[in-house]
Amino acid sequence: MCTKHKNILSTAMRCGTYRPMSTPTDRRSRKRLATRQNISNVATRLFFERGFDNVTVDEIAAAADVGRMTVFNHFARKEDMFFDRDEEGRDILREALRNRPRRIVPIEALRLLAHRLVAEQSPYVEFSKRSQSFVETIERSETLKARARAIRDELAQVVATAMAESVGREPTDPDARLAAATLLATWAVALLQAHLTFRETRDTAKANAAFLAIVDKGSVGLKAAMARTPYA
Repeated sequence: MCTKHKNILSTAMRCGTYRPMSTPTDRRSRKRLATRQNISNVATRLFFERGFDNVTVDEIAAAADVGRMTVFNHFARKEDMFFDRDEEGRDILREALRNRPRRIVPIEALRLLAHRLVAEQSPYVEFSKRSQSFVETIERSETLKARARAIRDELAQVVATAMAESVGREPTDPDARLAAATLLATWAVALLQAHLTFRETRDTAKANAAFLAIVDKGSVGLKAAMARTPYA
């Protein structure tokens, strides 16, 4: 990926053309989810074709065959139609920490998460021709870049809080905040390098290896920095 480090992590939170991770059992919820997914898919197609800033909400509504208010019932901002799986990504990070075995420290739990996401071919760490379209769309829009930076900061807070809670410390624990910020920076660099590797080689396996190599190296350094804390 050739977008800047500060924008890269939230690109992994954006996969609007994928199906949701879980499907509600009641008909009304399924219908609502299907409408939301349709709006996101239509918006994504238009953003790819014309650029994010050149597409209006009214045009998205018309193409999705819904009313303008229906769009806003599902998405508070136009940017949310692009980063539409942001909340699911946050949940994955939280659960990796909440459900970690006692013998696995938080930093190691997140390193293992990275490996699991790659093994499962998760859309959050996809390095492909399709993922390049996500990157290029962000690169062309200052609005998306700004939202990406905001998501990065929000993710750091999510991780810091979840890390602290997982070891019985307060959410404002400075060690957790430092660990989370460093970890997010590591993943951002890893994603950047992986997307650059794919762009140069068109080889997903090499991109996956580049991503995990940096995550692993960063985890070693972070464990050293957090020595004598419950995070390492």
